[in-house]
Amino acid sequence: MKKVRISVAGAGLIGYRHIEEIQKNPDCELLSIVDPHPPTKLAGLGSNAALGATAGVPLYASLGEMLTKDKPDGVILATPNQLHADQAIECINAGVAVFVEKPVAHTLADGIRLCEAAEACGVKVLVGHHRRHSPILHKVVEVVKSGVLGQLVCVMGSAAFYKPDSEGYYDGPNAWRREPGGGPILLNLIHEIGNLRAMVGEIVAVQAFTSNATRGFKVEDSAVINLKFANGALGCFLLSDAAGSAKSWEQTAQENKQYTTYPDEDCYTIIGNRGSLAVPTMRLKYYRQDGDRSWYKPFVCETLYIERKDPLAEQIAHFAAVIRGEAEPLVSPRDGLQNLRVTDAVVEAARSGGVVTTI
Repeated sequence: MKKVRISVAGAGLIGYRHIEEIQKNPDCELLSIVDPHPPTKLAGLGSNAALGATAGVPLYASLGEMLTKDKPDGVILATPNQLHADQAIECINAGVAVFVEKPVAHTLADGIRLCEAAEACGVKVLVGHHRRHSPILHKVVEVVKSGVLGQLVCVMGSAAFYKPDSEGYYDGPNAWRREPGGGPILLNLIHEIGNLRAMVGEIVAVQAFTSNATRGFKVEDSAVINLKFANGALGCFLLSDAAGSAKSWEQTAQENKQYTTYPDEDCYTIIGNRGSLAVPTMRLKYYRQDGDRSWYKPFVCETLYIERKDPLAEQIAHFAAVIRGEAEPLVSPRDGLQNLRVTDAVVEAARSGGVVTTI
């Protein structure tokens, strides 16, 4: 099978991870790297020019230059959010499949523009919500669809973790994280929205409260969010980047080795009228189909097996399949746009104190 030739635009930390996964995948070939600022962009990895030389591929200063000189089969955009829409449309107009890191765009208007361009040209676009490629999430979706939980009633979720006080995370060039827009709603929640929509269904309305009482910054450090789903299920979600807690995907899924993980912890519990599933421990409790349901009656208890794989590697393999025409994008531009729309609705709900619809 001919290798899929992929270029990566944006050689920051996530761009470098995509480069690594392309190089590991036997069905892919790294064709080139695009970045306008070569010197010392990657801490500890030398300059981008050195990175390009080490990877044995050309380094271009712009997408236009790369697309003109050596058009790839696909482009990964790991660039700043505000560039996503324009750069994706540039690739779409060139007839090149594109993988846009999340969020799909900086604003809803830009996201709509991107979606319409992709649909008008028929070019495949994948949005980089990498958790959707997790075998854990695939298994959860499979369990929910099997009906063992019955009619979905509610979901409880959390992303409660502690971002470092040291390492300059909130200081110097990173002081923007102390200001509005730098809190966990805009930086972290969009991952959770993608998970919740995949596991439970479409979110149609949200409420939210926020607090900055722990860190004292001008932006929230904690939020509680109520969710209403199209299928009638309800949800509650706790979000905090100032919590001494391991109840987050990163600290429970055991997928990203940078994080200390705790295999006994969960970050989601999905509950139906016949049973519940804790995620990611995959502890399943359910009533027998032929038995009575009551809090006096015992559950059948199982722990489901899952094979853990790196979602970033799985995502690259999926993008290659999309480019070859073997698969449709698991996360389409419209999916990415809806994740952004719900996240924006949470921001507005917290600001206004009201219920904000998302459909």
